[in-house]
Amino acid sequence: MTEDDLYRSSTQYRLWSFTPESLASLRATTNITAADGVRAAFQSLRKDAEPKGDGDGDGSADAEVDCLTIEEEQKIIGFYCLRTLEFVDFCEYPTNVKATAVQYLKRFYLTNSPMTYHPKEIMPTAVYLAMKSEDNFHYVRSFAEKLDNISTEDILAPEFLLTQGLRFTFDVRHPFHGLEGGFMELLAYANGKGQGGPSIKRSSKELRDEMLALTPPPGMSAKATTAKELITRIQGAHGKAKEVLKSAALLTDAYFFYTPSQIWLSTVFLIDEPLARFYLDTKVPSMSGTKAKLLRVLEQCADMLRSSPTAQPDKEEKKELKRIDKKLAQCRNPQKMDLVGMNKAQKRDPEQNGGDGLDEKVAKKRKLEREKSMKEGEELFGPALADKKGCNL
Repeated sequence: MTEDDLYRSSTQYRLWSFTPESLASLRATTNITAADGVRAAFQSLRKDAEPKGDGDGDGSADAEVDCLTIEEEQKIIGFYCLRTLEFVDFCEYPTNVKATAVQYLKRFYLTNSPMTYHPKEIMPTAVYLAMKSEDNFHYVRSFAEKLDNISTEDILAPEFLLTQGLRFTFDVRHPFHGLEGGFMELLAYANGKGQGGPSIKRSSKELRDEMLALTPPPGMSAKATTAKELITRIQGAHGKAKEVLKSAALLTDAYFFYTPSQIWLSTVFLIDEPLARFYLDTKVPSMSGTKAKLLRVLEQCADMLRSSPTAQPDKEEKKELKRIDKKLAQCRNPQKMDLVGMNKAQKRDPEQNGGDGLDEKVAKKRKLEREKSMKEGEELFGPALADKKGCNL
């Protein structure tokens, strides 16, 4: 089984890979569904507030709710992705936690809208879940202490909701390992020790000579003339590419459109195009049709990374975000605002729910399961024994 086969069997490829058209369609459907839910919820509240018997309402009040557009939703989600990066950096958590938390947010809001669940309430839970997924576990109490006015209940309440939105798939394939492996190969070529792909017949010395002949990238005045200068060039490109992966690659839709290997190679293409083209030459023959197709993909991905929003919004962007946030405050679904209360209502709570506190269907299902289990036990061991007075033992 090849690496491509392994990736195609992953949930990231099967569930979270899209074409631009399918992704846009999914977001449009989510926006329409959420807006309909918001208007229905407000209409229901208005009906409940009306005096009984007053049926003069014409049902047009729901039109007063000005819901977010798809573009506004994406801007507010993008802002909280930025906040996630800042928070994880503040806590000094590993890069893979930061990258996974952002992808959890982006995946969740493919089928959920900020109008239904505010990103401010989902973001801490996404980070906490990412910590567990990436084997960087912290106790929820110590994690909550890093956040202002956030309790452990606020973090845990949306957790199951988030896992549902993620379709219970927690694996995120990142491009970081591929970047490290690729640059190790480039360093080997610079030292005259690298080997090309199976179809590449050039020697290690010839590959190093080709590297020395590469044109310099923007910002570099002259070609590298020694192995030491080549290594300096490679190390500089590595540092810049890593920063792109930790910011632009996370804030765009690159993970939905491209594979991890395409993403990391695109960052090198963005930073040092001659170096990226050389690396591709060591893997794919120049006359191969696959190479031309791959170059087009890398150029498209690099363009996407280049268009990434900045880590620090400018004055106009901040003004727009404030406007959207105020609009969101007026069009949130009132039935979905209390996540802690919703979570408690779904759990067993004898004091408040006069019994087992479960939804009627869930309670009935569990009762049937208990009865079935007891019946199976009787069939296996026989009915309960009785003493002379007729009492079961």
